[in-house]
Amino acid sequence: MAGSLTTDTLDGIKGVTPVAVDLTAPDGPTQLIRHATEEHGRLDVLVNNVGAVRMRTEGFFGTSDEDFVWAMQMNFFIALRASRAALTEMVKNGSGAIVNVASVNAFFQPDAATVDYGAAKAALVNLTKTLAQEFGPHSIRVNAVSPGPVATDLWLGEHGVAATVAKATGVDEPRPPEWTPIPSARRSSPGSAGSPPAGSLPQKRSPR
Repeated sequence: MAGSLTTDTLDGIKGVTPVAVDLTAPDGPTQLIRHATEEHGRLDVLVNNVGAVRMRTEGFFGTSDEDFVWAMQMNFFIALRASRAALTEMVKNGSGAIVNVASVNAFFQPDAATVDYGAAKAALVNLTKTLAQEFGPHSIRVNAVSPGPVATDLWLGEHGVAATVAKATGVDEPRPPEWTPIPSARRSSPGSAGSPPAGSLPQKRSPR
């Protein structure tokens, strides 16, 4: 079941039930979770992949409080509310899994042109680790994936993030060399106090 403001791109996909819902509304994520549980009787997996970024070409001083609020709404609060609703059901069932789509901008490749986006994704990674610790003993796994640079116009286009950072810093290659992702923490068994936090880190493990 997939929730989106519009379902044009979801209609007709085999095995997908599209749900038109405004996930930015305070009760939007709860509506989606309720719809899924009412139709299928239970909820096993939640994937929080709503996200958006706007270029901040004037850097930190050109990024207002309102810009940060927008970024947090799109990249953090939707996932927070959906997770709260999903965990209520998963605890009842005694199992479940949540996957949050974060970003390497949260911890490894912060960019001045996306300062609000990186901060929001960092909050999502922190939330992921906290929920994983609390709900691991309930046999509920909470993880995040943190994709690296993606080949889109937003990042690699003529006016994308990489070009903007290169212009501001005078460095032609603002991106670091290729890195090999490794797990950022141990795996935990059901009932243990620990839990697997999110994503992967470049060439080293995260501090504990």
